Amino acid sequence: MLKSVLPMKSLTGLFFILSFSTFCSQTVKGTITDEDGVSLPAVTVINISADHKTSTAMDGTFSVEASTGDEIRFVRAGYERAAIKASADTEARLHIRLVRAAREIEEVRVPAFTGDLGKDSRAVAKADRGKMVQDAVGLPQPVGKMRERPAEVKQVLLPILVGQVDVQGLYDLISGKARRQKRKYRYDDLQQDIAWIRNRVEDEYFSKQGIPQQRISEFIEFSFAVNSRIRAYIRTKNLSAALMRIDEQIPVFAGRVKQDEKSLNLYDKD
Repeated sequence: MLKSVLPMKSLTGLFFILSFSTFCSQTVKGTITDEDGVSLPAVTVINISADHKTSTAMDGTFSVEASTGDEIRFVRAGYERAAIKASADTEARLHIRLVRAAREIEEVRVPAFTGDLGKDSRAVAKADRGKMVQDAVGLPQPVGKMRERPAEVKQVLLPILVGQVDVQGLYDLISGKARRQKRKYRYDDLQQDIAWIRNRVEDEYFSKQGIPQQRISEFIEFSFAVNSRIRAYIRTKNLSAALMRIDEQIPVFAGRVKQDEKSLNLYDKD
């Protein structure tokens, strides 16, 4: 019976390779906060070299596999991107601080001067007063497309009592146009809010918690229906608060997903 014997040099080389591989490979863990020390959830953590990707949890913690020399990037909308390179000296637990991205300063428009001191001073004063009134009152800037205001029952029927008839408004109510407009606006607002979340949170953040990728939008809409305050947070651009309330609904929806899968499997067997 023949025996295969590895030379001692080969065994030594194999041991060295395995030891070096173990030495180089590591799990990089840490916490990500903003400039004020507030934990940041839904930050995308990417190992560029190995193409590994994950997201931070609600407390801002993360864990990603890396080898010596791998570049790890930290990305979140509204913040400047940060990156590190993994090494043997990388701390056991990192603390990454993201800096808010600078917002673009709007162009300041100065009225064209005519050379007439009286006219020029009045033009500047008029422009300044307009800006002062806008700032004092807090007039919002138009967002997106301007909408036609749907006719309201009270606004149309009450003037009739004093002999004033809004023909167009009355037609909109009778024909159902006002009702269709309101339904369309509600749908558009819902889709806009869902897109606002999805544009800022990676799909993997939800999928790794049991929400299938093709049902993420459905889950976000479900969260809105359960807790209407989420959409109020979206209006104020408060992602952390919105995400915290959305996360509360993950176990419920994930349970429904599993139940749906069981029902589908039973149906297929039949």
